[in-house]
Parts: sequence; C-alpha cells; structure tokens
Amino acid sequence: MPLAHRRLLLACACALLAACSPFAPPPAASLPAAPAAAPAMQAPPWQQPGVRILHIAPQESLLTITVRRGGALARLGHDHVVASRSLQGVVAPAPGRAQFRFRLDEMSVDEAGLRQAAGLTTTPSADAIAGTRHNMLVRVLEAERYPWVNIEARRTGDKEVLEADITLHGVTRTLQLPVRIEETADGRQLQASGSLLLKQSDFGIVPFAVLGGAMAVQDQMELAFRITARQELSAPGSGASPGR
Repeated sequence: MPLAHRRLLLACACALLAACSPFAPPPAASLPAAPAAAPAMQAPPWQQPGVRILHIAPQESLLTITVRRGGALARLGHDHVVASRSLQGVVAPAPGRAQFRFRLDEMSVDEAGLRQAAGLTTTPSADAIAGTRHNMLVRVLEAERYPWVNIEARRTGDKEVLEADITLHGVTRTLQLPVRIEETADGRQLQASGSLLLKQSDFGIVPFAVLGGAMAVQDQMELAFRITARQELSAPGSGASPGR
C-alpha cells in the first residue's frame, strides 16, 4: 500500500477514535442527578444490646478501585482510580462482623495523589476524567438504578481472612477478603486494611469498550480499602455507659 494511503487510513482511524472516545466529555444533562439525602442504614441483626459496636469514620476511611486499559489501542487510553471517602457502616469486633456501604455517584475519579499511589504514570485531561466518570456511572454501573455498593463481612476462623458478601450492580457475590486489623487496647477503635481482585463480569457488568474492543477496560479490577471505626459513646447500642 502506498505511504500516502497508509497515512490517510491512519488519519481516519484517529478521527474515528476521537469521535468514539470513551473519554469524551458528556453533555451535562446526561449526568446522573445529584444524590438525595441517604436513607438511614438499617441495623444488622447482630447489632444487639451489649455488643460493642464501632462506627466507621468516613473522613478517616478510603476505598479505591483501580481499572486498567486493554485492547490493541490500549496505549492511547489511561488506567483509572476511583475512590470513595463516604463509607458508612458498623463493625462488631467481638463476633467479627461488619456491614458498610457507599454510593457510586459520590466516588471521585483520578485524584492525582491516588493515581500516584497506584503507580499510574499517565496524566488524563480534565475532559478524559469527566468522560470516564460519565461512562462509569451511566453506561457501565447504571448508578441511578443501582446507586449503592453493600458489603457484609464476617470472621470464619482465620482472623486475617473474612468472608464478604459484596453486592454491586444488583448482584451479590461471596468472596474471601484478606484483611489486616489493628485494634486499640481498650477495643474502642480499629483500623482494617486489605485488597482483592474482582471481575466486573462476575457482577453482571459489561466492561466498557469501543471500536470493537480495540480500546477497552479490562474485566479485572483491584479493590483496596483502609477503614477506621471507633465507638461513639452516645450511639444507641454502643454498649457504653452514660458519662464514660
């Protein structure tokens, strides 16, 4: 094929890629509506009087999900980190139980510090970040229909592995969750951290792709968390005595 023809085909492919890019900024009207006030989280059945309950401190907790690019044109895209800083839930250290949740539409996308911590070397533009967030919420996760991710965890014997029921996109999967737990001597605060690999397809999610899969998001995603929980002395069911 003559060089001029190859250059013309390359230019056409680039134009098509730009038109179909998953990172194109979406129209504002198509973005999910701002979240309404969250309904109160129902107490789990194991939250009984006399059981010490710790409440997750969202301002001190972080959950991240890293998704990576794939396909023949992966070099033209970016890996991404989405994060939740609004975890809510409770932990019962003695029976080894925890229940928490977060909203998809409250997650951030590609915070610079989190990208650096994840070892991502590219720098997406503001338009790319806006497009990623739109596609994640609207086209992939259907966040208006399935706004919450719920996680219920329990100790089954090994103190460093929890059994976790993760509900995402309306599908629940039970997984083994490696975890490191550090608890204060008085039992009134703990920090739990860990990570695991998930597949989007296990939750009925079709990974985002364009150009017949030449530019795509890999099915596998990396979830990592660092959760701080502490006893609220005035909280119902905390097991604390007034004035202590």
